[in-house]
Amino acid sequence: MPRNLWLLIIGMVINVTGNSFLWPLNAIYIHDHLGKSLSVAGFVLMANAFASVIGNLMGGSLFDKIGGYKTILIGISISLSALIGLTLNHTWIYYVVFLIIIGFGTGIVFPSFYAMAGSVWKEGGRKAFNAIYIAQNVGVAAGSAMGGLVASYSFDYIFLANTLMYILFLCIVLFGFKGIQHADGPSAAAGILSEQPPVKDFSKMSALLMLCFGYLLCWIGYVQWQSTIASYTQEIGISLKQYSILWTINGALIVFAQPAVNLFVNNFLKKVKSQIILGIFIFIGAFVMASYANGFSGFLTAMMVLTIGEMFVWPAVPALADNLAPKGREGFYQGVVNSTATGGRMLGPTIGGILVDFYGMSMMFIVLIILFIIAIMTTAFYDRNLRTNEEADLTPVKAG
Repeated sequence: MPRNLWLLIIGMVINVTGNSFLWPLNAIYIHDHLGKSLSVAGFVLMANAFASVIGNLMGGSLFDKIGGYKTILIGISISLSALIGLTLNHTWIYYVVFLIIIGFGTGIVFPSFYAMAGSVWKEGGRKAFNAIYIAQNVGVAAGSAMGGLVASYSFDYIFLANTLMYILFLCIVLFGFKGIQHADGPSAAAGILSEQPPVKDFSKMSALLMLCFGYLLCWIGYVQWQSTIASYTQEIGISLKQYSILWTINGALIVFAQPAVNLFVNNFLKKVKSQIILGIFIFIGAFVMASYANGFSGFLTAMMVLTIGEMFVWPAVPALADNLAPKGREGFYQGVVNSTATGGRMLGPTIGGILVDFYGMSMMFIVLIILFIIAIMTTAFYDRNLRTNEEADLTPVKAG
């Protein structure tokens, strides 16, 4: 892999590790330490996610106009300012305001990582996006584990640790990312963009939106493992420690099994679209297993199957978006993809909660499987309006 991609990988690990100190513990802090209801906690987290959606879209547009280096610095500056404020004062009102600002700032950062990964290693195809995806999961695993350890001493240290990680992230960006520029440069990108035929750009944007609609439905289902399914496991006697093990296995499997998945993709799946469709079918299998599970072993098996499905789907959608994007729109297209994932994480718990409260777990599983089937259909036909020589999925690219 190119040196610049390694720098992006290191930056992503540090960035996500810092974020993961706080996000798994937000609801616990709001409920147990600030004395607010879980409903209020859910509303605050939804506001944080909505701010991230806005940040994703803005960050993607900024990437196309001023480049990834400056865009990431803007996002870090916003988040770091809020983190310093949160470290100094994390009482109720300040906590809410700073958490929303952090969501906006971190949202600005992520599209640039994916757009830069695609531009620094075009010939790598899906490999660049697989690498960033694995880096994210390493950061989640490391940050969540260290966050729990730090919180066992004092929650106050969580905010300080998060701030220190972001200062480290800022240093890495300042001294390592300056040479990683958009392949054409912001000014060249803007010039190329003005020459794009409107119909061609509209066709590709329509294809992206259809692809992302299926992506949104997949995230609405996936996030149930962090909300409704999490609560259900507690009701049937699975301990919190056992539930945490499920996510530990999720992260470990992603890191260690990705090479095997890549080998399978290279040998048997010539189109990225086929990779996504297979992954969604695996999602369906995981949710069918979960619907019949009544103990830890059943949910463990379902989680392992779910993780295999996510390894097919999650890195492939940004890769397709990069292939679809006209010159000068790479950042915006990645912003749409990131905001779609964030939107799914925002809407999923609410949709799942309503289904469970009114109709029960069985109906929720049925509805989610229907959503996955719709996602398969939108993925299968997302590119049907593109001309043959414009199909982003036409030329096979290796997964790594």
